[in-house]
Amino acid sequence: MKICGSCDERFDSSEWHCPKCGFAPPLVNGFPTLAAGFSNSSEGFHPEYFEQLASLEAGNFWFQSRNKLILFLLKKYHPCLKSFIEVGCGTGFVLSGVAGTFPSASLFGAEIHTNGLQFAAHRVPAAQFLQMDARNIPFDSHFDALGAFDVLEHVDDDFKVLKQINRAIKPGGILILTVPQHPWLWSTQDEIACHVRRYAVKDLMQKVSIAGFDIVDCGSFVTLLFPLLWLSRRVDKRNKDVHPDPMAELRIGKIANFILSVFMCAEFMLIRLGIRFPAGGSLFLVAGKRNKIS
Repeated sequence: MKICGSCDERFDSSEWHCPKCGFAPPLVNGFPTLAAGFSNSSEGFHPEYFEQLASLEAGNFWFQSRNKLILFLLKKYHPCLKSFIEVGCGTGFVLSGVAGTFPSASLFGAEIHTNGLQFAAHRVPAAQFLQMDARNIPFDSHFDALGAFDVLEHVDDDFKVLKQINRAIKPGGILILTVPQHPWLWSTQDEIACHVRRYAVKDLMQKVSIAGFDIVDCGSFVTLLFPLLWLSRRVDKRNKDVHPDPMAELRIGKIANFILSVFMCAEFMLIRLGIRFPAGGSLFLVAGKRNKIS
């Protein structure tokens, strides 16, 4: 069910026109826009970086490895996926992977910045896209699964987002999250990425549980490369007066990218075998919607 942005009426329609009050969100660049005041803001992310991001993701070991993990979790925990929304879909790199794995599923992509949606729509033309604020998701019991990949850390009120996510998922549906891990790894790189926090596993699990979910799976990734990540953050702290390039970590040579990919592939195989690492640069979590919030 969709939720009217004006009168909160629930309605089942392929269109955004509310049958009760007649409200329909305006179209900006062809996308329904539910939070126009944020569409071009720098809150949470600098929208001018979307073009660079779109050109770098497909060839970068980290984005490739994260996609493999996300698709593995989706296939494992909801193999008959019929509807999926990615909140904070960016340029559509993850959503394109979901489209290839679940070609018959109904796919939605939501992003607060309209700049990103243009790239996402080009990558996944069969999906539906909308501009929205994750703190106000206009769906009620609508999706089999919802993904938010490196999104929560950009939002001040992450618990409000989790409650909105819970409402948008069907009973029996799942949530898949990825977030940066370990608050003590905080560095200038987090600041220029517009992060509000890095997560400790217990804190994330507690918030997700209180929001109305049962934890199904949780673990670290970017574990085998953790010493390298730790070292880079130490160097970053020592050079805190030097303004870093926000895309520097993505612009690496082909040989280095290949070597790092090998490590991530080995790690992925261990995760597939059921090994869950206690530490790593990032954290993944799968949770099922609880019928009643305790």
